[in-house]
This record gives sequence, C-alpha cells and structure tokens, in this order.
Amino acid sequence: MNLLNVIAHHGYAVTSIALFAACCGLPMPISVVLLTAGAAAHGGSLNLGVVILCAASSALLGDTLMYLGGRFTGWWMLTNICRFSMNPELCVFASARQFYKRGPRVLIFAKFIPGLATVAAILAGSLNMRLRRFLLTDGFGVLLYVSAWTLGGYLFAHVLRMVIAGVERLAHFTAATVAAIILLYVLWLVLSALRESRLSAVEKVAAQDLFEMMRTATHDRLLIIADVRSHGYYDPGMQRIKNSIRVEPSRLKEELVALREFMQPECEIYLYCSCAHEATSVRVARMLEKENCATKVIRGGMKAWVKAGGPTEPVPLGDVEHLPRFE
Repeated sequence: MNLLNVIAHHGYAVTSIALFAACCGLPMPISVVLLTAGAAAHGGSLNLGVVILCAASSALLGDTLMYLGGRFTGWWMLTNICRFSMNPELCVFASARQFYKRGPRVLIFAKFIPGLATVAAILAGSLNMRLRRFLLTDGFGVLLYVSAWTLGGYLFAHVLRMVIAGVERLAHFTAATVAAIILLYVLWLVLSALRESRLSAVEKVAAQDLFEMMRTATHDRLLIIADVRSHGYYDPGMQRIKNSIRVEPSRLKEELVALREFMQPECEIYLYCSCAHEATSVRVARMLEKENCATKVIRGGMKAWVKAGGPTEPVPLGDVEHLPRFE
C-alpha cells in the first residue's frame, strides 16, 4: 500500500502525528506527507480544510512544547538537539543569529528553512518571548507552511499521482537509492569516529589534577587556561574558570594572532569547552600545537572543573553573545 492510499484512509491521523513529531525534533518527511494529503483531498477522500486544521494544530502543539522546553531549560535543550546535526556549533550559532537579525518574525518563515524549523520554537522560549506573542506569530507561520504544501498537493494532484506511480515502477531503484543514502550516512559516522580517535591523541588532563597543580605551582612556567566554548552557548550569568582567557573557535586564525604573545617555550595552555568528548578543545589544541606551544585539554571541561572544586567567575559581558530578549 503506497503513501497516497495510507493517507487516503488515515489522512487526518497521519498528518497530525507526522507534524507533531517533526516539530518535536524527529526527522519526518512532512512536506511529502502534506503534499500527499493535499492530493488525497483532491480525490475526495479527505476534506482539505480539515487536513490543514489538523496539521496546523498538531504543529502548533509540538512547537509550544518546544517553546516551553526552551523557556525552562534555556540553551540546554537547544544544544542537545543540535548534537544530532553534522555541525552542532553552527546549528546553535546560525539559528541564534537569525533571531538576532530578524527577531520574532523568524517564526513566520522558520518552517521553510531546514534546521531552523526545529530550533526556532526553542529559541523563542529561551529568549523569553511572551507565550501569547509566540502563539500568534508561530501559529501564522505554521498555517502558512501547512497551507502552502497542502494546497500544492491539491492543485498538482495529477502530477503527484504520476510521480508516485513512477516510484512504484522503480521500486528496486528507489530502495537502492535509500540504501545508498543510509550507507553514506553510516560511512560519515564511521569517518567521524576515526577522525575523533585520531584527534584524541591530544594530551588530556583531569580537572582535579590541574587544580591541584595550580595550587602548588612555583610560577616558573606561564600557565594559561583558555575558554573555547562558543559564544552561542552562553546564558546570562554564565560562569567560566577563574582567570581564563577567551579564544573564539569560530575565528581561530584571528585569535591565534592575539595569542602569540603568550606562546613562549615555557608556557602551557590548557583548553576547556562544553561539548562531547572535548571536540572543540581538541580541534583548537591541534591548531595551537602547530604554533609550537605546549597544549593540553581539560577532560570533562567546565563541568569537571566545577566538580573538582576549582574557582570560577562570571563570564565578562564582552564575551557573551547578546541576543534580544522579548520581555
């Protein structure tokens, strides 16, 4: 049974579940589902208005849950969802900049932009947008998105049926294509794991050991602690390791110029971040090693340092990415 037949018999439930799941961060082919629902409505098995209402309501419900998650967890929920992207740092930072430039209007077109569609509602919550304003703006954007795809399927139903029939005739080719895509994704995961294992050669140090070494240091060597967390991960009042310096990983070449004054044979630089397996710290460490500076990574990053009882201080305002807050 093809997708058109499934939606013709269970269209309202299928579109509702698909839209809700997609808005909650699950990978769902919602454009395909909406197009097919529109084609089914053209055939008379579904009511076009009810399809749009069900889909829009479910999407708004899912977005509202994500908004509330962002409202009560801040950047935590956003960073955890972005972990599944190929570039987590870019996922967070680029999405935040969309809000920085356009404010709440982002919600009107967010659903049309892959990546931003998933995180826009979380950002709205973390930036403290009022619930009523969010519901009105996001509701309009959701209705626009759902209507565009569903009406597209309704108006071009005959073309869609031809495409579905063609896919069915090329079932083996379609299956092979899907398998190839899955294989490429698995290959990317394997290559990423191999790359990470290669980078893991960078020396790491336990936060507790570094803290003890600093307390008993004789000051015969210059010891520098560098914070390489992305600005986009900062909440107001965020802490950093006391007396650490800022190194922005997204513009590392420029930062290296400023760091050269510290790069002496007798200096040691310890890096910390907040990502899994200290990925950002390891990347920056390898860059610094090319500058002939002794570099180590603090295992566990900021969390491990706090757990070890190390001193912290508020992140300076100049190091925080100031995003609009919709009080």
